[in-house]
Amino acid sequence: MTFTLAIVGRPNVGKSTLFNRLVGKRLALVDDQPGVTRDLREGDARLMDMRFTVIDTAGLEEVTDDSLQGRMRRLTERAVDMADVCLFLIDGRVGVTPTDKVFADILRRKRAQVILGVNKAEGKAGEAGALEAWELGLGEPLRISAEHGEGMEDIYHVLRPIAEQFAERAALDAPEVDVDIPEDSEDEGAAPLITAAKPLQIAIIGRPNAGKSTLVNKILGEDRMLTGPEAGITRDAISVKSEWMGTHVRIWDTAGMRKKAKVVEKLEKLSVADGLRAVRFAEVVVVLLDADIPFETQDLRIADFAETEGRAVVVAVNKWDLEEDKQEKLAELKEMFERLLPQLRGAPLVTISAKTGRGMDRLHTAILKAHEVWNRRIPTAKLNQWLGAMTEAHPPPAPGGHRIKLRYITQAKTRPPGFVVKCSRPDELPESYKRYLVNGLRADFDMPGTPIRIFLRGQGDQNPYREKKFHTPSRLRKHMDGKAGKSGKERSGRE
Repeated sequence: MTFTLAIVGRPNVGKSTLFNRLVGKRLALVDDQPGVTRDLREGDARLMDMRFTVIDTAGLEEVTDDSLQGRMRRLTERAVDMADVCLFLIDGRVGVTPTDKVFADILRRKRAQVILGVNKAEGKAGEAGALEAWELGLGEPLRISAEHGEGMEDIYHVLRPIAEQFAERAALDAPEVDVDIPEDSEDEGAAPLITAAKPLQIAIIGRPNAGKSTLVNKILGEDRMLTGPEAGITRDAISVKSEWMGTHVRIWDTAGMRKKAKVVEKLEKLSVADGLRAVRFAEVVVVLLDADIPFETQDLRIADFAETEGRAVVVAVNKWDLEEDKQEKLAELKEMFERLLPQLRGAPLVTISAKTGRGMDRLHTAILKAHEVWNRRIPTAKLNQWLGAMTEAHPPPAPGGHRIKLRYITQAKTRPPGFVVKCSRPDELPESYKRYLVNGLRADFDMPGTPIRIFLRGQGDQNPYREKKFHTPSRLRKHMDGKAGKSGKERSGRE
């Protein structure tokens, strides 16, 4: 059992920089402009020998209405209620501001355990700010520099007693349980067991305002992500662990991806790059479409990127509750899907409403099915029987009058499924025949929608005696040497 530390403060005081320093990675987006962070981001922090959970929050602002800033403030206040300890940061170079005093008073009223940190206090520039921080009445301020790593030892000494308290409490509360581990918990070739330690990794991607954060909140059963009518609210790729319908999952909420030509601001470029990184971490990618404008060019690019990265793909059409003629619209969506995304033929197409929760059970089933197919392994014997039937039904081409022979196939990898085919002249096998094999694998082994990779390998020299040395009988060797000598004398006589 570990404690939770929430980092709070005004915008642009260095909360995300300190968060990255504690987790040891550049997880949170950092930029000079204020207000970059909007959602709550959790991370596993490490400070010397101490482990705990750290939460990066949005900058506190004196706004209480339903505007975007007001919703961000309420989310940050919720993080304060969730956390065991709050680290209240101020800017040492700016000093104590009236806003800092207001929020210090709020933290005192909440009776939260608060640590006061003065960031950007390296050198003489932060001395005045560190002295001013005493007037906030939150105890001795810690002079730190999140950018340069100064003051981390002071934070450690303050947090150490808290960590020891939680360790003692965990030792008292821990029950003694005998655990029986079954010998054969997984079948050979089945998908790996999904547990709390190894949850199913899901990334939700799509264009701005498609409803990604609303969908994540519905799955989590709480307003964990910042939502609203404004497009492009989400900036960081936020991952959250949860249990969804009995399945342990880690869900990545990503920023909306616009066309590359429209992305000109540095911050939006960082947000899109963070979302693409989340896709590479994921096992299943949910491509979320808007029912009003489905399968636009950007949607196709996003789905193609997920397939190129080799992720299992599920296509979900959101805002289905607003659709009037559902049957006609569904038939139109299926026709567009098959025509515009042939590389994902057979992938699940699920209609949902993230706002009302309609279709969430179907989405859950489709994700588990896609994950199972993505991990599927096929026995080599069945593959070679299948290859013989495929080549008999449709023989490979014969460039230059010499037919290409496919001799052997085996599955080399999963996640996604990859197959190695031994054949003659692999460079001359056309792409159309590879697509024929891929479509056959999908149809005959029930692997719809998942990316399938085929790698062609040449047979090489099949003569098994090429490298072997043979013993020549002595009489035959003398006879051969005599003929060689005779021919040599004849040549010298002619000369």
